[in-house]
Amino acid sequence: MTVIEKAKELGAIIQQDERYTAFYDAARANDNDPELQRLIGVFNMKRRALNEQMRKEDKSAEILTSLDDEIGEIYQEIMANPCMVKYNETKEAFEKMLTAVNYIITNSANGKDPMELPDEPPVSSCSGSCASCGGCG
Repeated sequence: MTVIEKAKELGAIIQQDERYTAFYDAARANDNDPELQRLIGVFNMKRRALNEQMRKEDKSAEILTSLDDEIGEIYQEIMANPCMVKYNETKEAFEKMLTAVNYIITNSANGKDPMELPDEPPVSSCSGSCASCGGCG
């Protein structure tokens, strides 16, 4: 079996994992929540209005502040929506699993014994920027 075939097999296994299914079920629930979709639509509309206001030469500080406040309030409503809360929780769990898989694959490709690697990557202070980094793991 080739590496690519094994990667495809791993992809299929990931799609059977409960974290994957929970995440995609939560994403579908978000898509099917009319109140959440309404709030997202209002949020996007207000954000566009804010961007348009910011591009104007004769910006109104009052309008900018008002729009910014409204956007913040709507964002809080979106994030408090039960479907969005579930989505964020399941997304975090799914991404944590993907990070662990990537950690094992990357370290294996760098010569480490995959059977000796921990199931989760060690906690690091990685900023996400590789520009000034000495290297991972």
